[in-house]
Amino acid sequence: MIAITSDSTCDLGALTKERNIGIMPLSVILDDKVYKDGVDIAPADIFAFVEKTGMLPKTSAPAAEDYREFFSRRLEEADEIVHFSISSKASVSNSCALAAAKDFGGRVRVVDSQALSTGQGLLVMKGADLRDEGKSAAEIEEAVNALRPRVNTSFVPDRLDYLYKGGRCSKLAMYGANILHIHPMIDMKEGQLGVKKKYRGKMTMCIRSYIEELKREYPVYDKTRCFVTHSSADAELVALAKDMVASLFDFDQVIETVAGSVITGHCGRNTLGVLFIHD
Repeated sequence: MIAITSDSTCDLGALTKERNIGIMPLSVILDDKVYKDGVDIAPADIFAFVEKTGMLPKTSAPAAEDYREFFSRRLEEADEIVHFSISSKASVSNSCALAAAKDFGGRVRVVDSQALSTGQGLLVMKGADLRDEGKSAAEIEEAVNALRPRVNTSFVPDRLDYLYKGGRCSKLAMYGANILHIHPMIDMKEGQLGVKKKYRGKMTMCIRSYIEELKREYPVYDKTRCFVTHSSADAELVALAKDMVASLFDFDQVIETVAGSVITGHCGRNTLGVLFIHD
């Protein structure tokens, strides 16, 4: 039996239980209290903390020993594990998981997703698909590593306040964007986030332009599934995105997921992304 596991940053929500995917939670720290992502903290707690303190919560990766315990428990029932980590350029989670994996004689394979949120989740789900097809751990690892460059991990934030507080943009850029209603398209390439394009206007207009651009850039894509992932975004915005994806693309599944506390703590409320695997 092959076990598929992932860091909590895959933002797959209820799908983890449906698809039998084990989750290793990262930590979120509010003041001096440590919470586990997806276990005992919700995005609403993040928003309340930032509004009260003006600071972002801190996040931390599990230690190698935490991963050892996590892998050991799963190997009581599984023969091998394929574990998916958040991008190694975004967190030390990958290196800690790799360190722990060395203790299991090759029974644990660690995949650097080079992504986050449901960009990571797309690879996790593909791993679960291949497991259910009867593929070996080696075959799963090889297949998902080949897919990594084809994962569209992108999103559009409403405001840049959280990115500024996290040191990812300047105060001038934040104020300019908020005053001029500029919404950047944040894109992940080779495991790193960067600004790919800037939209201007109401968020609904920007999301419309963003999805139209994705269609132009990626006319050929894996039709298995697409994620519309957001950080507690307005219902109107989510509905617009889902309707546009259904109209412009031909996915077998369009799945809405809400970003967990770690991802929310870095991007802020009303951020939205459309994520899928392209050819």
